[in-house]
Amino acid sequence: MSIEAKLAELGITLPEPAAPVAAYVPVVIAGGLAYVSGQVSIIDGKRLNGRLGEDLTLEQGVAGARACGLMILAQLKAALGSLDRVEQVVKLGAFVNSTPDFTDQPKVANGASELMVAVFGEAGKHARSAVGVPSLPLGVAVEVDAVVAVRPA
Repeated sequence: MSIEAKLAELGITLPEPAAPVAAYVPVVIAGGLAYVSGQVSIIDGKRLNGRLGEDLTLEQGVAGARACGLMILAQLKAALGSLDRVEQVVKLGAFVNSTPDFTDQPKVANGASELMVAVFGEAGKHARSAVGVPSLPLGVAVEVDAVVAVRPA
């Protein structure tokens, strides 16, 4: 089954790839790997801003991480032409805007991780880091970046 068909089966419509907000590019492909810049939590066209443990719930954080994952997929599709070129999701890095006493960053990051497995199956299983930070660009709740092994065009 193609990844496009899998997305349709899952009822997933990818967002339009977001333009960079600073001096970087969304994806760099080098040595058979696609390095996807950090994608921020945008749900239904609006940034999910706030801090976990302060004004956002765990469920909102998970939804924010999933939104980051959707944008990672959108950026990959734009860069590769087809998500069928994804060979393996190698690593995700999740950054969670959270209070010092909030310790559920791994649960928040599952929003992106579980999306990758749902879309790519075994090839979606990856290494990961989930880190709490005191702030993120634009005040967003979650940012996720990725390293993905890709097949030649």
